[in-house]
Amino acid sequence: MVEPPPFSAPYAPPDEAFAAAFLADRPDVGLGAAIDSEALALVRGMRAEHSALGGVEDFLHEFSLSSREGLAVMALAESLLRVPDDATADQLLADKLAAGDFSHHESASDTLLVQACAFALGFSARLVGPGKDESAEPRGLVADLARRLGLPTLRIAARQAMRLMGAHFVFGETIDDALSRAKGRRERFSFDMLGEGARSAKDAERYFDAYASAIEAIGARAGDRILPDRPGISVKLSALHPRYEAISRDRVLKELPQRVLSLARLAKARDLAFTIDAEEADRLELSLDVIARVVADPSLAGWNGFGLAVQAYQKRADAVIDYIAALAESYDRRFMLRLVKGAYWDSEIKRAQERGLADYPVFTRKAMTDLNYDALAAALLSQPRLYPQFATHNARSVAAILARAGARKDYEFQRLHGMGDALYAALAQMSDAPVRIYAPVGPHRDLLAYLVRRLIENGANSSFVARAADPQTPEAALVEDPHERIGDAAQARHPRLPLPAQIYEPLRANSKGVEFGDKAALAALLGERDAAPPPAPARPSAVGKNAARDVLSPIDGAVVGQVTETDPDGARAMMANAASAFPHWNATPVETRAQKLERAADLIEARRGAFIALLQSEAGKTLDDALAEVREAADMCRYYASEARRLIHEVRLPGPTGEDNRLRYSGRGVFVCISPWNFPLAIFTGQVVAALVTGNAAVAKPAEQTPLIAALAVSLLHEAGVPRAALQLAPGAGDVGAALVADPRTAGVVFTGSVEVARHINQSLAARAGAIAPLIAETGGVNAMIVDSTALIEQVVDDVLASAFRSAGQRCSALRLLCLQEEIAPSAIETLIGATKELRIGDPRRLGVHVGPVIDADAKAKLDRYLALQREAGRLLYAGEAPTPGYYVAPYIVRLDRVADLREEVFGPVLHVATWRARDFDALLREIEASGYGLTFGLETRIEERIRDVATRAPAGNVYVNRNMIGAVVGSQPFGGFGLSGTGPKAGGPEYLRRFLRETTVTINTASFGGDAGLLSLEE
Repeated sequence: MVEPPPFSAPYAPPDEAFAAAFLADRPDVGLGAAIDSEALALVRGMRAEHSALGGVEDFLHEFSLSSREGLAVMALAESLLRVPDDATADQLLADKLAAGDFSHHESASDTLLVQACAFALGFSARLVGPGKDESAEPRGLVADLARRLGLPTLRIAARQAMRLMGAHFVFGETIDDALSRAKGRRERFSFDMLGEGARSAKDAERYFDAYASAIEAIGARAGDRILPDRPGISVKLSALHPRYEAISRDRVLKELPQRVLSLARLAKARDLAFTIDAEEADRLELSLDVIARVVADPSLAGWNGFGLAVQAYQKRADAVIDYIAALAESYDRRFMLRLVKGAYWDSEIKRAQERGLADYPVFTRKAMTDLNYDALAAALLSQPRLYPQFATHNARSVAAILARAGARKDYEFQRLHGMGDALYAALAQMSDAPVRIYAPVGPHRDLLAYLVRRLIENGANSSFVARAADPQTPEAALVEDPHERIGDAAQARHPRLPLPAQIYEPLRANSKGVEFGDKAALAALLGERDAAPPPAPARPSAVGKNAARDVLSPIDGAVVGQVTETDPDGARAMMANAASAFPHWNATPVETRAQKLERAADLIEARRGAFIALLQSEAGKTLDDALAEVREAADMCRYYASEARRLIHEVRLPGPTGEDNRLRYSGRGVFVCISPWNFPLAIFTGQVVAALVTGNAAVAKPAEQTPLIAALAVSLLHEAGVPRAALQLAPGAGDVGAALVADPRTAGVVFTGSVEVARHINQSLAARAGAIAPLIAETGGVNAMIVDSTALIEQVVDDVLASAFRSAGQRCSALRLLCLQEEIAPSAIETLIGATKELRIGDPRRLGVHVGPVIDADAKAKLDRYLALQREAGRLLYAGEAPTPGYYVAPYIVRLDRVADLREEVFGPVLHVATWRARDFDALLREIEASGYGLTFGLETRIEERIRDVATRAPAGNVYVNRNMIGAVVGSQPFGGFGLSGTGPKAGGPEYLRRFLRETTVTINTASFGGDAGLLSLEE
């Protein structure tokens, strides 16, 4: 046996690189004519034999996703059946249906599905909508259905409509139901025990058992046919492991392959098809690593039922096919390969933008995906070691495969249950090619979220499924050759979808990131970190009397470097130096200052390895957090440079004739910048560059725990061209900050930290002599998240884990108080505890660690004392185990009787949970507001009216809906609170720089120079 080479392919090459090959490989005249003819025959067969196309096609035609009714159906399908309480269900229905008009849909279609949904939802809408008719009777073609339902009430009608949808698109609620439904049908089947990815070990075990039981049941009723003409099962790897992610690769490869192998052995024993489903692009390499380990096991020798799905919208799909073919050759096997177009396009685009990648891992135009699908189909047909399975609902794609395959019979088509009925009925009249149905199995309430994803994918205006259902769409448009849409390489990329680096233009360039699922990029990043030189000592800009001291790591107490702290005398000397430098720096053109900030951003990105090394060793950050902070610092530089250009220019103001009025902006003087240890690079840099770009000089006092990071940032700003005198570094403790604030030359203070220190600064500024100086403050808060019963528990758990425990809970924005509606609280808490157990705590420099240390011994001691009290009070729902040595505090979950029991911010990985009743939502908001804090607030709901209400009433500066509450983005999510949480304006927002500026109005009586020449020269 020859060991195959490891998988390797560029993660996100440019679209243009593929277009030339696609266009050069255009079918010759004969093959092209055959494809056109076959495609046209399929479309005509679909439309001639079926006035209604059935399934998704009919549904999308009737309930367009661009219509109010279509959006209502999607929202209700996704959430209604999981709402356990009637009060919230009523609110959800009223919210979604009041503005819709379903009555005109009831007789518009011949299909029972459309009629049922139209009637049931229309009846519900009449009950809750404007002008409701209490005497409304069921009518139209669904009278029989109405009588069966017994004139349903609002909830019964709508819930029944959702169950009807589930019954149409879900093959069976149990595997026995599905097998009974499949009995006697000539199609092949691949059953999928659908569900969300595992969040806990218990989830993974439950999904494993479901797969194993399904394999036993399928095998027992599979009959005597032989592969490939046998049923099969599809397995999702993320359902079998609770941390199926690139950073947990070592753990995944230690635990997951054996689970998959056990299932594969069961499938082999029953000679079933066994397919690994495709997942997101960042998991591709991990999936292939797992697959390679499974298929290498000798116990699978001689079995040709193992397979996997490959997504044609991924740019690495051709490399995956080559890799799988090489595996098959190595092990003398034949693998099944299901070719699909892809299911997560919008998510892939968003992730690439958020991660700041060079390009997208998926094609940006559907025509390019179609071309790639055709090219991959041709490649599959040429691989003797692969059994091709072509999953498509597009008539032209089917026609291209038929034409290329010719007389071959060793392949199959696949379609989703409930989709493509008419297309494959037409195909059956033209070809005896076998067809396999991908059949989802599970309870309707769990699978309707899956259904919504399928409908949204196929409901886009550009999709064949959506267009085929529209009788106004010409046949020629449905069978158009994608080569015609991509005339040359210049048209390969979507013109309205900018590269990830360009999404914030013209304000700024997006900072460069790394996809950890790309092993080559991750290795390069780790290489940059590991090659970083030892940090230079942190020294104050004005030498004082203090001796150097060691800077210790919170990870293990090791010495990271040395710092010499300034003293009050040194602080005063720095203020004098900065004040002397201010006039010259203030007179520097704003464009010059902005360019220096942009140069600093470039340097930060170029030296990211050194910053990441320090952010980990000095501040205890995980790799993901460290990289994110480097990117935010670069974003701050570029954004404030852009904002300065926008704001700082002379403005001519209106006035009477003979008068010239001008508004001018300039710096205020010397700003004191006091930054925290939890964001020692991003917040430090943001404060400093905001002061500098507005023409102020800056004296920066970093947190005493993280002076080395600040010193490196200052050195880069100096290298970028900021005068040394205009930017002074003042490392030290609280006495240094106090001396800087009290100095009469201080023109303003920008501060991030505790409420107590912010109050002290405010009082000190008010008490000192000299001009009144502004305080720009941002502090922490008792940040709350409210979750109602319409929310998806799995999404809630993901968002809570990130919000409460990422960065060891040491973000100002971190979630402190989770408020769960009481009907869903038990299941939500159980899932949350299970997911929290899967977090790894330890040295953040190791991949796979999710929670690092808290910042120092004092922070740990304070948290330990608090948690001991909660333990004594019997309030601990979950207590993790922390490693030693180091300043580690494991995640904790604490039960509260009421919201008001949390009176102060607990700064660490501690989540408090309280419950609330549906009728008490307004009272809950008032309780949260009573805390006086106003930083971040989360809401998880599907009720749009509630979202609008909370957006106006929430006691917080940042409101996050159906997502985590951390990771604000410069320029998109300006960050900052009010009340006890800050003074505003928001950092990273369009008003921030104004607070650093002095405004001067200059008024000149131009008539004093001999009259108003402009007025006198006016023509009649």
